[in-house]
Amino acid sequence: MPHYMYQAAYTGESWAAQLKNPQNRVETVGRQACEAVGGKMVGGWYCFGDYDIVLVVDVPDNASMSAIALAIAAGGAVKASKTTVLMTGTECVNAMKKADAVAKTYKPAR
Repeated sequence: MPHYMYQAAYTGESWAAQLKNPQNRVETVGRQACEAVGGKMVGGWYCFGDYDIVLVVDVPDNASMSAIALAIAAGGAVKASKTTVLMTGTECVNAMKKADAVAKTYKPAR
């Protein structure tokens, strides 16, 4: 199954609610969301920076990852999010090999 990295930044209201009732929402929400689409969470972490949480997930396809991101966004607890498709080294090497064929036919606009 494809792997994705999902990053999200909580709203101030969400942080306030979590401070009143501290719990590991990354673990709870991440696992439940992945299992709902037939996948699994590889790992989840709180972090510093532009985003407050990061999940690495293994789900069946783009539609499944999109469903997770949409459901979380619709819940209103995050103000921003970002999803990144992850590739293995082998997948990247295969892409590089295919890029050679594309490069032979691609002509940039001038």
